[in-house]
Amino acid sequence: MGKPVGNPLRIGIIGCGKIVGQYLDSFRRLEDVRLVAVADLDAARAGAVAEEYGQGVRAVAVDALLAADDVDLVLNLTVPAAHAEVALKAIAAGKHVYGEKPLAATTQEAREVLDAAREAGVVVGCAPDTVLGTGIQTARKAIDDGLIGAPVAAMATMVTPGHERWHPNPDFYYVPGGGPLLDMGPYYVTALVTLLGPVASVIGAASHTRAERTIGSGPRAGETIPVTTDTHVTGVLVHESGALSTLVMSFDAVATHSANIEVHGSLGTLAVPDPNHFDGDTRLFRLGGSEWETLPVSAGYTGSGRGYGIADLARTLAGHAAAPGEEPRAGGILAYHVLDVMESLLASAHTGASAAVTSRAERPRAVALEEVAAEPSRLTA
Repeated sequence: MGKPVGNPLRIGIIGCGKIVGQYLDSFRRLEDVRLVAVADLDAARAGAVAEEYGQGVRAVAVDALLAADDVDLVLNLTVPAAHAEVALKAIAAGKHVYGEKPLAATTQEAREVLDAAREAGVVVGCAPDTVLGTGIQTARKAIDDGLIGAPVAAMATMVTPGHERWHPNPDFYYVPGGGPLLDMGPYYVTALVTLLGPVASVIGAASHTRAERTIGSGPRAGETIPVTTDTHVTGVLVHESGALSTLVMSFDAVATHSANIEVHGSLGTLAVPDPNHFDGDTRLFRLGGSEWETLPVSAGYTGSGRGYGIADLARTLAGHAAAPGEEPRAGGILAYHVLDVMESLLASAHTGASAAVTSRAERPRAVALEEVAAEPSRLTA
């Protein structure tokens, strides 16, 4: 992402669980950010992360990290139920915040975070930043360039038997605030908003097929955990543009032949790569054609990974946004809208009636391929 203007944004991580390693890999390659401290309720876990990363990173208590003068932004990698609490503490300490998805467990909590950030004059960002990679951005450019004509509809499908098969502590996936929609839905809904624009209303249905799950790996293997949230959710998102997106998110199904996302237009159909990944092939079937063609990579940050949304936020703070005060691409307003879409979909599933999505987020700025750093070896190593 090129050399930063001024000093790198200094990062402190709260939460050193399974996902932290992917952020560490990116931070080693990004010049716009610098990791300085890590914290976790399990001090030993934080110590192990600091030792692994090196480069002077220190392991500290959570309160010490929040009070640290050399931390500009708190990366919140706690469990979803703690996202709002940690974000609010960071904001109260005068820190920018970037969180793992979802922004909070509920839109009410998320609104408190955004309001507090606005009053404090700090910026909120939120995963997923996978949509900034070449996969989704190449698909977006194909739509913007008119390769499929007027977008009519999309289909987004994610099915898996459940995360308890591989995650050693999967409890939070099966309580309110978890489930397939709030866990995996942010990738898909954020991609759909990036491709087709904000959502105006939804209608949904959901089911809860099993009362418990059995952990399949790690020291708790064989232990059963309760399931208290919907584990199969489907619905239709009505975009402001008029396009209709059909969404299927399941922890109950085994497999599918469906593309992760397909976008249908008047002149063609796009098969969009997995929005949980940063790259992947975008394929196009043109009206009157005879076969799928793979489009060349034409947009997005190459070689990207988790944490590129933070570097993009850093560049926004440094004045690289398209307009003064513009949101970072992986910004809090977009994350709030995505959470609102998902919460509205679950509400619709329980009432059987269409639900209006009252929030609005601008479609994030596209990532042009020429915005990729001039030092590709640092990005792709």
